Amino acid sequence: MSIVSAGIRCELREVVLREKPAAMIAISPKATVPVLQLAEGTVIDESLNIMRWALAQCDPEGWLNPSDTSPDEAFALIEKTETQLKPHLDRYKYPDRYTGTNAKEQRVKCCNFVKVLEKSLTVMPYLFGNQACIADIAIFPFVRQFANTDRNWFEESPYRHTQAWLSKLSNGNHFCVVMKKYTQWQSGSDSVFFPE
Repeated sequence: MSIVSAGIRCELREVVLREKPAAMIAISPKATVPVLQLAEGTVIDESLNIMRWALAQCDPEGWLNPSDTSPDEAFALIEKTETQLKPHLDRYKYPDRYTGTNAKEQRVKCCNFVKVLEKSLTVMPYLFGNQACIADIAIFPFVRQFANTDRNWFEESPYRHTQAWLSKLSNGNHFCVVMKKYTQWQSGSDSVFFPE
């Protein structure tokens, strides 16, 4: 979404993680996605770093400058997502992968973080003001995963403001652009550009 917002066009190589292409592993031995290789060869292989790079090129929507807080606070909330939501979200979504995990207990732990978002969203439409910022864009995919794990439960939950925020971002133009499906890249495939 940051690449789209920044108006950057790049070559896209859609990968299937169970069939990681050698070309991807060669530039990023971590073998995780996303990976961005710049024209001069620099490789950025963390989502947040890709977002920061793209928005440093051009930030027409002001995502790096939240209207009601400092960028440091926005990045601190993103970091809390990694430590206070993501570990429990993984166990909530995939309890069979973690020995002795109870999905409902993990959902309660996820809710502790969602309550923080709900509190902010009760007084403003986005996490740090009247406009979306990098925290909204970085965090909402995790909340979307949380919601989709048991959609009926989430829709009946008391997190009305979080539901509205998630709906607004999930139905926005940028998200619709990035959710387009692409054919798996193979060596020798024709170039595919993103956004189209």
